[in-house]
Amino acid sequence: MAGLQGPQGTKKDALLITVSLLTVFLAAWHLFTLRPAFDAGGLTGDQLQTMEFNGDIVRTAEGAYAWNPEKEKVKGVPGPLAVLEKARAELSEAFVKKGTNDHGIAYLVLYTVTRFGAGFLVASVVAITLGVLLGLNKVLFQAVNPFIQILKPISPLAWMPLLLYTVKDPKWTAVLVVFMAALWPTLATTAFGVNSLRKDYLHVAAILQLSWVKRLYKVILPGAAPTIVNGLRISFGSALVAVVPAEMLLGELGVGYLSWIEWNNLDIAGVIFAILVVGVVGVVLDSGFNKLASLVTYQE
Repeated sequence: MAGLQGPQGTKKDALLITVSLLTVFLAAWHLFTLRPAFDAGGLTGDQLQTMEFNGDIVRTAEGAYAWNPEKEKVKGVPGPLAVLEKARAELSEAFVKKGTNDHGIAYLVLYTVTRFGAGFLVASVVAITLGVLLGLNKVLFQAVNPFIQILKPISPLAWMPLLLYTVKDPKWTAVLVVFMAALWPTLATTAFGVNSLRKDYLHVAAILQLSWVKRLYKVILPGAAPTIVNGLRISFGSALVAVVPAEMLLGELGVGYLSWIEWNNLDIAGVIFAILVVGVVGVVLDSGFNKLASLVTYQE
C-alpha cells in the first residue's frame, strides 16, 4: 500500500518520477528542434548553386546536398544531441590549454570556484564578526541597521563599475563582486540572531564566569548558529549568482566567460552547455555547503 511505503520506497518513487520527467523533457526538446533532411527536389541547379554559395547547404562525400551544420548552429535552439556533442567535445579537452584565453572547461570551473570561494569566505568572516558585534550592542545595532537595509538590496553588479575603477584589476573586481553579494545577508541575519539570543544563555554564562572568548564560542555562536547558517545559505546563493555575470562582463576566464564567448561565436549549443555547467557546479557546491552546515548547526 502506498501509505505504508518506507523512506526507501519513497526515494525510489521520487527518482522514477524525476527520470520520467527528464525523459519526457528531452524527447519533447528533440522533437521540437528536429529539422527534416534537406530535399533538393523541385530546386533547379542554379538555386542549389546559390544556396551552396550562400553557405546554406554543403555537398556530402556522396555528392548529395545537406544542410550546412555550421549555419544550423545559429538557426533556432539546438537539440539535445547537438548539446551532447558539444559537451563531448568540451569534456574531451577539459584539461587542455590552447592559448591565453582558450582553456579547457576543467580550468574554467576551477577559476570560477576559486573566485567564488575567495569572495564568499572573506565575506562570511567579515559579516559574522561585524554581525556578532552589532548583535551584542542593541544601540549600535539599531543605529547601523538602516544602512544595512539600504545596502542589502543593491545588486552586487551595480558595484562593479566603482570597484573596477577603484582596484583597476578585473580579477580582484570579480572577487569583490562576490564579496559584496555575500556580505549583507549574512551580516543582517547574524546581527539579528545574536540580538535575539535567549537571555537565559547569557545569564548562565555570567553565573559560570566564562571569559568573553569562551562565552562567544560556547554560548553566543552556538545559540545563534541556526540564524547564521540561514544567512550563509542566502549569501551562498547570491554569490553564486553574481560570479557568473561578473566573469561575463569583466571578460575573466571562468564559466561565465565561456558562456559569453560561445554567444559571440553564435554557438547556441555551447551557450546551453555553459548554462548546464553552471547548474552542475552550483548543485555540487550547494550540496557540500549543506553537509558542512549540518555539522555546525546547533539544535536546541
